[in-house]
Amino acid sequence: MSEEEKPKKKTSAAKATAKTAAPKAPKSRAESQERVAGVPARQLIKYKEEIVPKLVEEFKFKSSMQVPRLKKIVLNCGLGRATQNIKIIDQALKDVAAITGQKPVSTRSKVAISNFKLRAGLPIGVMVTLRGKRMYEFLDRLLSLAFPRIKDFRGISDRGFDARGNYTLGLKDQLVFPEVQYDTADSSFGMNISFVTTARSEKEGLALLTHFGFPFRKRQQIGQKAA
Repeated sequence: MSEEEKPKKKTSAAKATAKTAAPKAPKSRAESQERVAGVPARQLIKYKEEIVPKLVEEFKFKSSMQVPRLKKIVLNCGLGRATQNIKIIDQALKDVAAITGQKPVSTRSKVAISNFKLRAGLPIGVMVTLRGKRMYEFLDRLLSLAFPRIKDFRGISDRGFDARGNYTLGLKDQLVFPEVQYDTADSSFGMNISFVTTARSEKEGLALLTHFGFPFRKRQQIGQKAA
């Protein structure tokens, strides 16, 4: 072996050692964003680590797969005023997209009602369905940011459950969400928020949402005077 080949081999070996020792940096901005997007939502972590064991113990489930969970959250905004001013729909689409982080769709009328000056096919509402990570992130913002911003807030009613453990509540104003700017909001509108669960009864659905942190008001017993 010649003396000229020896230093070349040493140099290549040193480069290989340096490559294995040095940490791999993100190749692009998109790759770094994917890593950040892979962080699970806080409410999802809470569900897996805290809520599931509590519900298994409370309802004596034989398996954690029997524990009820959130399937989807549906936001529905009825905007009958849009028949007179179509710009209300555009504003609602923009605000709901900012609130949920997902592009909503406009709902249209199916029949014509002359008394309400309504023709078939006119946009009269906005809705969006959230699943997965966006669902849990919206739930987190609703509980920790939106509810505390409601004036004279004293909790929400627990009478919005159906027999299958699904829950629906109403908000009178979209401005309770910090994502909506007062300066850019031309008009206010309310919305119905439906929480669809896999619960098999109202009791299971109530327990699930209570453990998530829903501030339900206690029902006043019959004959009990208000303080």
